[in-house]
Amino acid sequence: MSFDEMMPDYVPEIAPAVRAEVMASLRQIEQDHDVEILFAVESGSRAWGFPSPDSDYDVRFIYRHRLDWYLSLTPGRDVIEMPISDDLDVNGWDIRKALNLLMKPNPTLLEWLVSPVRYVWQAQADELAAFAQQIEAGLSCQLHYLNLGRNSWKRAFQQDGTTRYKRLFYALRPAMALRWMRLHGQGQPPMNFQALCQGCDVPRSVLGPIRELLPLKSRSREQQSGPSIPAVNELIEAEFAHAEARPFPKPKQDVQKQAEALFRAMMKVPF
Repeated sequence: MSFDEMMPDYVPEIAPAVRAEVMASLRQIEQDHDVEILFAVESGSRAWGFPSPDSDYDVRFIYRHRLDWYLSLTPGRDVIEMPISDDLDVNGWDIRKALNLLMKPNPTLLEWLVSPVRYVWQAQADELAAFAQQIEAGLSCQLHYLNLGRNSWKRAFQQDGTTRYKRLFYALRPAMALRWMRLHGQGQPPMNFQALCQGCDVPRSVLGPIRELLPLKSRSREQQSGPSIPAVNELIEAEFAHAEARPFPKPKQDVQKQAEALFRAMMKVPF
């Protein structure tokens, strides 16, 4: 059996009614806050490739104010957070905040820029994505995925010995990301779980159980649990241990000038 047969591609689908609700919320945000949204994407399990029936829609966006807003003596609030409404979770960051985070870099923002689900995507988003590709993400992403995975892994096991599917996948995806980076020279791993598996040379002893768990996870509620799978557990633990024992070197590049130039260029384009 080929990899594609064992792990078919995941094509995220956003129902037209949900997409319309998301777009209406984004337009209202632009109007209420006098901002322009440069890009808005889906984050979380629906973009990762293993949503549950009751998973939220995690909409994340980057926006910019008009030029005068940045010339104030008193810095303004640089995030917009909307109350969670039904299954819709919408929040975003100001472009100046985003660029400062991107220079570190911020792994969460790197993922937003490669999300397979786009609601809004302007030309400035292409420029941000191109800038992100120039940044050494190795150590920052390694630490992010290690901490993220470890925290989920600690909460995966129930008192009766079963494993919560949600927490299992929330630990398995970071473990696969660490494996991908280890095998591909520290580059930024794909956001999508199936693409991660394809580039990770996963043993069939692990790939088989994962293949069986994915559709089960997609039909289960967020709190669903089941029997522990030793081969999967061993891979997760091995990748976490490898990352802890062999941290990537600190990046040496300085992208401050490029970020400043990109910010100024974006501010010169009116909206």
